[in-house]
Amino acid sequence: MSIKTKLSMVLSISVLFILLLNIALNYYTTQENLQQDSETKMVMAAKQIAITVQQTRFSSGYVDDIFGDMLKVAAISAAKSLDPDINNITNQQLEELSKEIGVNHISLLVRRDDDIVVARSSASEEIGLPTKNWGYWHTAFLELFQYGKVVSVTEGQRGDHFWSGPFEFSTSSPEFIDKWGYYYDGNRNYIIDPFIRNSNIKDFVKIISPDTVVEETLRSNPRILEVTGINPETFGNEYMGEDGTDVVHHKLRNRPITFGTYDYGILDQDAAAVKRAVSTLDNVVFVSNIHNKKVLKSFIPILSEGKPTSVISVVMDYEAISSVMREQMISLVAISLVLLEIVIFGSYIVAGYFTRPIQAILGTVNDVSDGHFDRRLEVSSRDELGQLAGRINAMTRNLGNYTSQLKQMVEENQSVKEYLESVINQTADAIHTTDTHQRVISVNKAFEQLYGWKAHEVIGQKLAFVPPEKEELEKERIRSLLAGERLSPVETDRFRKDGSRIEVSITTSLVRDEDGKVTSMISVSRDVTERNRIEELLRRSEKLNTVGQLAAGVAHEIRNPLTTLRGFLQLQQQTRQVKPDHLDLMLSELDRINLIVSEFLILAKPQAIHFQERDVRIIMGDVISFLDSQAHLHGIEFQLNFALESTYVHCEENQLKQVFINLLKNAIEAMPEGGNVWIELTRPTGDVVRIDIRDEGEGIPKDLMPHLGEPFITSKETGTGLGLMVSQRIIQGHRGTMEIESEEGIGTKVSIVLPVVQKNTSDTSEK
Repeated sequence: MSIKTKLSMVLSISVLFILLLNIALNYYTTQENLQQDSETKMVMAAKQIAITVQQTRFSSGYVDDIFGDMLKVAAISAAKSLDPDINNITNQQLEELSKEIGVNHISLLVRRDDDIVVARSSASEEIGLPTKNWGYWHTAFLELFQYGKVVSVTEGQRGDHFWSGPFEFSTSSPEFIDKWGYYYDGNRNYIIDPFIRNSNIKDFVKIISPDTVVEETLRSNPRILEVTGINPETFGNEYMGEDGTDVVHHKLRNRPITFGTYDYGILDQDAAAVKRAVSTLDNVVFVSNIHNKKVLKSFIPILSEGKPTSVISVVMDYEAISSVMREQMISLVAISLVLLEIVIFGSYIVAGYFTRPIQAILGTVNDVSDGHFDRRLEVSSRDELGQLAGRINAMTRNLGNYTSQLKQMVEENQSVKEYLESVINQTADAIHTTDTHQRVISVNKAFEQLYGWKAHEVIGQKLAFVPPEKEELEKERIRSLLAGERLSPVETDRFRKDGSRIEVSITTSLVRDEDGKVTSMISVSRDVTERNRIEELLRRSEKLNTVGQLAAGVAHEIRNPLTTLRGFLQLQQQTRQVKPDHLDLMLSELDRINLIVSEFLILAKPQAIHFQERDVRIIMGDVISFLDSQAHLHGIEFQLNFALESTYVHCEENQLKQVFINLLKNAIEAMPEGGNVWIELTRPTGDVVRIDIRDEGEGIPKDLMPHLGEPFITSKETGTGLGLMVSQRIIQGHRGTMEIESEEGIGTKVSIVLPVVQKNTSDTSEK
């Protein structure tokens, strides 16, 4: 696709986006305006109906007052004709009296315990009616009986000894609307109740209801589907049905639906809207779907003296708004399509003008991409395209220079690569690389010679040269390596191609890319079979050397007592006399020989480890007695500083003796010219004992200090280094520590810390 076409498409798409945005904004703006206009009309209709309601209320109040006065006159006339005692009055008498004074019926109410009931009446269905649950009606009756003056109930009409309830459905005959009056002058035991039934009040419901105005409103505005008068106090209560009927609240004054119909209602939704309109004193408008019809519903609160007395619901057909919206959308889309065609045509012409220089630049860039770095663009303007042409010319020159340099670098890299490959192939160590899935990537010639596989046999394959018993260890090494740990060389066994085993030292490391991601692993193998054989021979030689030293020590230690024995025996042979003193000395020397041999047997013969509680002072004393003669031969004196109290440790006595003998012998051998060895035994805390052995020898070189305790690491010409290693392991087995401090030309200090056994004084004395 050419730049010209792309530019034309970009301009067209941009204009299309703007047109679509304009259509959307017009759609939502028009919809909002139409909805507000509809809401205004609904509010106006509701206010007109509200005015009608106020007028009908005034009219009904006027009629109410007229009939109230009529009933008061009738009640006073009836009082003049009736006996003060109700027991002297009959229902027949009341029926005749009602016709005489011009009312439908007369009832007489009396007190009965906690209620007021109808005791006599010209209407038989009224007799026996209780009034306890009649609300303010019952309150008015009680006040008439109690005070006989004006009652406090504000509903209806009040006067001296008289109260008249408002027009209401009859309790005994709910199909009628009645008007009652109640009179009590205090001179009788009953209340006189004359009432007029709606047979004489034609169409009273029409008088107090705005239904006529509602019907006229619906007729003049077909868009309005329904108008409903709502009593906010009872609307949505638990007794109200979905159709607006209420079996409990069915009187004129407490019906949920006061006028109109309730065919477009959703009870829960409408109850929430009514509650909101009453609480906010503002109109509530929303869109809903009822009977598969989209409607706009509004709930307008009607205020009287600043308080909401009722709510008028107006339901309007949303189709009127939708039809206007459809017509406007059609016109907007038609206009937008015409504009889009004009823009597409114009943008194609404009794009051709702007893309001609770009096409020239593109041709030059294509030549440069083919390697023709001598091409140059003609710069004929100073705008962005002219600047771009100038920068392309500069880029072409630089690319020519960089290309020459890159060719030179590639040649150098090739030579370095060949050199490195030669070095890798010529090295004596076997090298092979694998990917992250352990598949071989490359091997060198030393690998082929060491393991027997040729490169083409293993590249792309997983090497099966790890012995089965070491596979888990190898997997653990690889996991640790991938986790970022640095692994030291490991000596292990590997299989050759022919199935034989070879001892190798393997070093494995990771190869990462520029982002630090692991791409491969490189392993270097070295044959250590010959080295291990030589080291084994060296260890055997060291052991023989140690045995020789041990034999020399035994010979030296035993020679002195033997010399003494020979001298005494020669003396007895010459004198032919046996002196008891000489015998005691000879036996003592024999005991000394036996002790020396026993101690060396303990060192030479492996003993079963059996930990016991022993006083470390006594163990050290035995070792000093054993080495004392050897120390004197070398001009060395033992300087002792022991703690006074007993110091028991949980130990294997022979092993501790071996440690002390090794350390003291090292101290003796470090001072060929003689000197002092300080042996100090202290209790720095109550939980441990500290044994310090310090000599005045030549000291240990600094380069050997980090390697002390390793086999064959020693500063002595004939030493093996095994004695110090064994000593460290013994001290560790006794849950102790051993530290070595040394300075060349001054001497060496070895400190051993062991945990002590807490013992009671009585236990110590018994031992």
